[in-house]
Amino acid sequence: MRPATAVAGIGAIAAVAFVVLRVTSGPTPPAFVHQPDQNVLLITIDTLRADAVGCYGGRAPTPNIDALAAQGMRFDSAHSHAVVTLPSHASILTGLYPTQHGIHDNYGFRLAPSVPTLASRLKAQGFATGAFVGAFPVDSRFGLTTGFDTYDDRYPGTSGGREFVLPERRAAEVVAVANRWLSRRQGKWLAWVHLFDPHAPYRPPAPFDREYAGAPYFGEVAYTDSVLASLLGAAAAASGGRPTLVIITGDHGEGLGDHGEQTHGVFAYESTLRIPLIVAQLPAGNLTWNAPPAPAAGAGYVVPAPVSHVDIVPTALDLLKLPAATDLPGRSLMATAAARDSGGPAPGSYFEALTASLNRGWAPLRGVVQGHEKYIDLPLPELYDLHADPREGTNLADRSAERLRVLDVLLKGFPNMSAAVARSSSDPEASARLRALGYVSGNAAKKDRYTDADDPKRLIAVDQEIHHVIDLYQHGRAAEAVPICEQVVAEHPGMEVAYSYLAMLQWELGTPAAAVGTLRTALARGLDSTAIRAKLGAYLAESGRGNEAIPLLETAVAGDLPDLDALNALGIALASVNRTREAEASFRRILQVSPANAMALENLGSIALGRRDYEAARDFFTRSLESDPASAQSHNGLGVVEMTAGHRKAAIDHWKRSVALDATNFYALFNVGMELVNDGQPNDARPYLERFARTAPPALYAADIRTVQAVLARISGVR
Repeated sequence: MRPATAVAGIGAIAAVAFVVLRVTSGPTPPAFVHQPDQNVLLITIDTLRADAVGCYGGRAPTPNIDALAAQGMRFDSAHSHAVVTLPSHASILTGLYPTQHGIHDNYGFRLAPSVPTLASRLKAQGFATGAFVGAFPVDSRFGLTTGFDTYDDRYPGTSGGREFVLPERRAAEVVAVANRWLSRRQGKWLAWVHLFDPHAPYRPPAPFDREYAGAPYFGEVAYTDSVLASLLGAAAAASGGRPTLVIITGDHGEGLGDHGEQTHGVFAYESTLRIPLIVAQLPAGNLTWNAPPAPAAGAGYVVPAPVSHVDIVPTALDLLKLPAATDLPGRSLMATAAARDSGGPAPGSYFEALTASLNRGWAPLRGVVQGHEKYIDLPLPELYDLHADPREGTNLADRSAERLRVLDVLLKGFPNMSAAVARSSSDPEASARLRALGYVSGNAAKKDRYTDADDPKRLIAVDQEIHHVIDLYQHGRAAEAVPICEQVVAEHPGMEVAYSYLAMLQWELGTPAAAVGTLRTALARGLDSTAIRAKLGAYLAESGRGNEAIPLLETAVAGDLPDLDALNALGIALASVNRTREAEASFRRILQVSPANAMALENLGSIALGRRDYEAARDFFTRSLESDPASAQSHNGLGVVEMTAGHRKAAIDHWKRSVALDATNFYALFNVGMELVNDGQPNDARPYLERFARTAPPALYAADIRTVQAVLARISGVR
């Protein structure tokens, strides 16, 4: 029975230059149809920086996005209001700033049901509404469901806790589900499609993996664009003779090494704040989508005026001829496009990056963009002229004191700027899953005042070291990552994530005593978090020290909303000392919070196996696979069930599937090798047994390794 190992992080790639494409466009905007009886397709592409897209001068071929821009409008200076997924999407769907909708990070916040969304506004007008999302940060539990008839968030679950990221649902899978929904529409509809692929780690499918072997982020962007052809075709076919408004944007960008940031969430420079924003209309009666292979450079209408995500909802209401929402801070992009050369004062746009502050105790980052000026409020303030300095290489804060003061006043005038940002811990499963995805990485120290030493610019080197650790691990070089983690712990003894990563690496390398020692050191230094206790308890239990783990974990699960990692670890510890009924109660307590939790179902299946209730075990493992088809442990358990029923072939098939899903599932690796030998297939068995003998940690599997080595000697003819 495996523990829920909560690890976090994202891979990194080399830096690229930031580019702004200057385009001379036609004198008049395209003619958009304003009518209430039209469809709306909102496409959000996660982690899509503007200068990755072809029509913005990017290196990824994006013919579908470019074609939409060519027949519609492209906004050249569009900005997000946050640099992580959930708060950014909350602004896209509500038309509100984070200070208004109240979501500031991917964990600990939930959109209140009373807050109107684009979906709830259109549902009230008779629209069918569907959402189709690709990853956990926009899971239904975070409240973005308001107004949607269908909210499809069926992506895979965790992958055994042995990777730094959760699996994602590929763009093609999300689009396939959305297309089926669209094919059943008769009347007008709103569809929101969220595609997660450009998010790290960057693993584009073939042929994009080969074409972009040295720059996989751009391969992910190119792949995602290729999938849009199917979605746009389905939208055209489902138009019902009505025009279809198409809005496509990124939720935020990606650092790619700019200013030292590998991914996103720390800074709010243009690499992560500037996003593509395109508005187009599929004409009524057009039932197909045909993207030209390469629209002419500068094709379409380009709007250089600053715009932002809060303008999306007003734009949809405008084109649908619905009353303007006077409580929204944005305005229709149609009005901005029409007045782009008016020379009037540019409104300011608020942005924030609070993840590092909430999770690590660093200084909170907030700012404002007005016209071509950008102000970042930090202990070391920053001011940039985006026209003259698009890469933000020259900080003008020290030489433009008056402009700094004016923009600071503008920033502090945004709604609810003085409200304290505090998140709730009301969703323990969300905490566990987002730690795995790379967003929740430790506890924040509460401070009344932040100094220059707390400025993210002074701390970004630590973030780079953590990313280096993750990159080494993901490339099978865990041993090289250990000294880096040890150095981070030595230099930053109050940084919880470093202890967590170091312990995980030590455990994976087969040194459980070192892993336990690292976590005990974290506790001794005051990092007494539920996450540290849960991991320490799990490691103690799996090391045969369940009696030590139990009191540690019992304190971690006290209260009405226990952390699910801690509950799972407690169940494992109780089972390891034969307190089976209490272990079962701990796993069932998880199901009370999360009825389809794959880990709890796996472990209940293992308990049923232990008491030889094979039908109950089969039921638990089957339900676990329904929740998470990538559950290697469930396939291992079903292999045992089939073997006890005398179905050796079925058992071997399950164990092969388990090993294919998780090469470190040593129980399945041992089982499939031994049973292939017993089935008279020694040549097929040999690779599995050799892998087990080579990779299983001796500290945990010494007796089994000796058994396997003896079998290998026998089947090799060695006496």
